[in-house]
Amino acid sequence: MLCGGIPQLHLAPCSTNQTGKNKRKWSKSITIALATTGPILLIISVVFLTHIFCKKTTQGEKGQLPPMLIGEKYQRVSYHALSAGTNGFSEENLLGKGRYGVVYKCAMDDEDTSTTVAVKVFNLQQSGSSRSFDIECEALRLVRHRCLLNIITCCSSIDPQGQEFKALVFEFMPNGSLEDWLHPKSEELTLSNTLSLAQRLDIAVDVADAIEYLHNHCEPSIIHCDLKPSNILLAEDMSARVGDFGISKVLGESRISNQSNSNSTIGIRGTIGYVAPEYGEGSAVSTAGDVFSLGILLLEMFTGRNPTDDMFKDSLNLHKFADDALGDKTLEISDSTIWLHPELNASIASNRIKECLISIFRIGISCSKQQPKDRMLIRDAAVQMHAIRDEYLMFSTELYVT
Repeated sequence: MLCGGIPQLHLAPCSTNQTGKNKRKWSKSITIALATTGPILLIISVVFLTHIFCKKTTQGEKGQLPPMLIGEKYQRVSYHALSAGTNGFSEENLLGKGRYGVVYKCAMDDEDTSTTVAVKVFNLQQSGSSRSFDIECEALRLVRHRCLLNIITCCSSIDPQGQEFKALVFEFMPNGSLEDWLHPKSEELTLSNTLSLAQRLDIAVDVADAIEYLHNHCEPSIIHCDLKPSNILLAEDMSARVGDFGISKVLGESRISNQSNSNSTIGIRGTIGYVAPEYGEGSAVSTAGDVFSLGILLLEMFTGRNPTDDMFKDSLNLHKFADDALGDKTLEISDSTIWLHPELNASIASNRIKECLISIFRIGISCSKQQPKDRMLIRDAAVQMHAIRDEYLMFSTELYVT
């Protein structure tokens, strides 16, 4: 029933009216079909997309980052920009290594300016690192305080080898970590690589303020879970910033975890020497655990002794070491590098320094007691730390003027 075509085919000419009629017929049929199936297709599409979105947000450890954790607040940066800024993540830009990744110094170029930042690259081959990335994103999304390390942006991408890549970008802390200052690698201890008493007091106040904010003024409350010198960074003016929220606990968290605690994926939250003893007995994570870590940190800051020092064995630990010496032997157990700093005349100020150290040790001892119920409240610790620091600064100013 063909029609038209070249003359050699000898086909009958096509009817113009019939063609127009057929076209109108087809047009009417298509219109009816679209009107009927359009809403059905729309409903199917919405259901399908909702299913895909829900699946992505619940994959957790499989590496899918829920958009609500970062996307709402921070503009992401590309893998290429981070690679270029760290010179291909070279060893010369390495700042430190942690449980779930490494930190690099990075130069971020923006038109005519260049900003130095710190990039924490997660080792996704390490079990728990992807979840740690999600936890840190969630915690940092909620906080805003001058004594907490400021996050700038993040990267959740693919590297040139096709492997998943995740990193967080933070403000750069030019004076490194508190660990570097309490236990300098150099054998020669000088004014340039040790901390004065005033500097230690300022840092202690900053850390106490940060933890008090996380526990009592952040909504929802956050438990840091890994408070130690290497996680406390020092700015150019030596003010402290608490960082590394990779194993923190957001109270009431439900967005990134289906567990009531982290034991199944991260294990005991904390670091040997600083972790609360009740965690080792299976107790749930609590704010009292951070208070214990703060107590140990304070004792380490003012004695110069690491809680895992070889001298601490059997029944002796840093808490008992300080408690036994409290009073007449306080100056004997204090960090000797404090006296390298000629900010005060030792003969005049020794009694006042001793009083100051005794007050600090009392807080550290109270915070690091074995039983959580016996520990000082973080609010009280922060208030007392401020009072001790302010009294010391007032005394040193008066002495300097005199």
